[in-house]
Amino acid sequence: MSDATLGEICVVAVADTFRGDGEIFASGMGTIPMLGARLARATFEPDLLVSDGEAFFVANDLPVGGTDKQVEGWIPFRSVFDTLWGGRRHVVMGASQIDSYGNQNIANIGDWNKPKSQLLGVRGAPGNTINHTTSYFIGNQTNRVFVEKVDTVSGIGYDRAAELGDWVKAHHELRRVVTNLAVYDFNTPDHRMRVASLHPGVSIDDVVAACSFELIIPSDIPTTRLPTDEELRVLREVLDPKSFRDRELPAA
Repeated sequence: MSDATLGEICVVAVADTFRGDGEIFASGMGTIPMLGARLARATFEPDLLVSDGEAFFVANDLPVGGTDKQVEGWIPFRSVFDTLWGGRRHVVMGASQIDSYGNQNIANIGDWNKPKSQLLGVRGAPGNTINHTTSYFIGNQTNRVFVEKVDTVSGIGYDRAAELGDWVKAHHELRRVVTNLAVYDFNTPDHRMRVASLHPGVSIDDVVAACSFELIIPSDIPTTRLPTDEELRVLREVLDPKSFRDRELPAA
């Protein structure tokens, strides 16, 4: 039996979102998303382009916080937009709120004009979601995060993308949502969120209790796959020897 931690299971689930992407810019916002992109490139998706978090593409398996990088390309901020607009990027972002169609909020909680909490602002979320593949990682799924309606739309969900027309739908793809409880996708006729897998030890009741909208629940739900021995070795010895991955999740 694997001794993988929840953090390691989440990293591998994020890595799997990049499977089949080939030579694109893989962007992970946050420790687990960044590790997911780097693990995918180090194991099953070697053509991915990953950055040091600043302006360089790196050729080596750079650990979290590492500075000994082998530079293979330069991507200053202005060049990110050329890649973004061309659809040659897959980003994994976070979400303070997300709804059943994948509309994401990172801007504020409460009314826009008088918010209870001011967050990041919409940032690059609208442009990301209408121009290239987007996934989400949420380290603490609760029914205050999985909401019936987001307070402000930052990332565009499937219902709003459909309203915006074919020019948006051409590149709009919300691939997966990975949380501390499960993996979700939008592979349903109306693109509502579906339970794709449950993490080991998590029940469907746990997931439903941490959600304010009606999830699509298949009759047969697999368990999220465990890391392979090689993936664990790369994570523990190369990419994250200080175990930063486990700090993005609620304490057990």
